[in-house]
Amino acid sequence: MDIIKELLTEMEDEAAITRKMLALVPEDRFDWSPHPKSMTLKQLATHVAEIPSWVVMAVDQDELDFNAGSYQPAPLSSNAGLLTLFDKSYETGRAALDRLPATMLDTPWIMRGGEVVYLNTTKYGMVRHAFAQTIHHRAQLGVFLRLLDIPIPGSYGPSADEMGG
Repeated sequence: MDIIKELLTEMEDEAAITRKMLALVPEDRFDWSPHPKSMTLKQLATHVAEIPSWVVMAVDQDELDFNAGSYQPAPLSSNAGLLTLFDKSYETGRAALDRLPATMLDTPWIMRGGEVVYLNTTKYGMVRHAFAQTIHHRAQLGVFLRLLDIPIPGSYGPSADEMGG
């Protein structure tokens, strides 16, 4: 089995689903949030759009220390900008995965906040973590859209909206 090829196929499949969901995010509701502890729609959609680029970190770095960086989310003002961000994130992540030698998949990889370790895995594990985060936050986005009464597309089959339910 060519694990890199399998991961690339999975990444492509998830990207197609994610792009359909992101395309529905309404600009006029960017500041909406379902709860004070929740991200705004714009924050969540931006996060979903950026996650595929985490694969670049998995490939090119051996750790991420949140305390060492000054991450700022990409500034967005439109749905078109959101989709452009996602397309760029996907392409850079896909290209990084495509150049990752399979022999490096078991290289240790750590996500931390200073001395606190959040994730102690391998490069393979971090790629899978990025995929899992995409799916998790895309599902949250689906709930946000549903709460805004926006029909959502199916992920792994038709949605209730597509079925006429």
